[in-house]
Amino acid sequence: MIRRILVTLALAALASAPVFAALSNGTKAPDFTLQATQGGTVFSFHLADALKQGPVVLYFYPAAFTPGCTIEAHDFADAIDQYKALHATVIGVSHDPLDKLQKFSVSECRSKFPVAADTDQTVEKAYDAILAAAPQYANRTSYVIAQDGTIVYSYTSLKPDQHVANTLAALKTLENKGQ
Repeated sequence: MIRRILVTLALAALASAPVFAALSNGTKAPDFTLQATQGGTVFSFHLADALKQGPVVLYFYPAAFTPGCTIEAHDFADAIDQYKALHATVIGVSHDPLDKLQKFSVSECRSKFPVAADTDQTVEKAYDAILAAAPQYANRTSYVIAQDGTIVYSYTSLKPDQHVANTLAALKTLENKGQ
């Protein structure tokens, strides 16, 4: 419990950190395969396969069941119909173990979208999404990846409140460009 409080306080203190993009727009998104869960059901999520269906919103978050991550999961779940209308897949990634994510997937993601376990932080590192002040955690970073595998939008802020609005706006811009 004390660890959770300390993590929450550290993340809150870092929330005022400057906003920056991790990987640049126009960069080819690193492909990956991770064990994921949606609605408590475990499966293998492969980015290349998801991109065959449309754009992907890939978001990294520090830790399941922390206040900011819970808010962000609720926001993505509440907006999932808007993402589907734009033919986009949403996936969240953290370092948390799969058994913890199975619970988070049901309770906080409301079984609406998958979350994946990057326990060795390989994907977080590939996407430059490591929290500098606490490298055992992911930074709160969202990417929009076009169907051709190109990053078209990235946003980093420990505050969870703009990630959904920003990625939806980026998807709408992408749709208007006919991609």
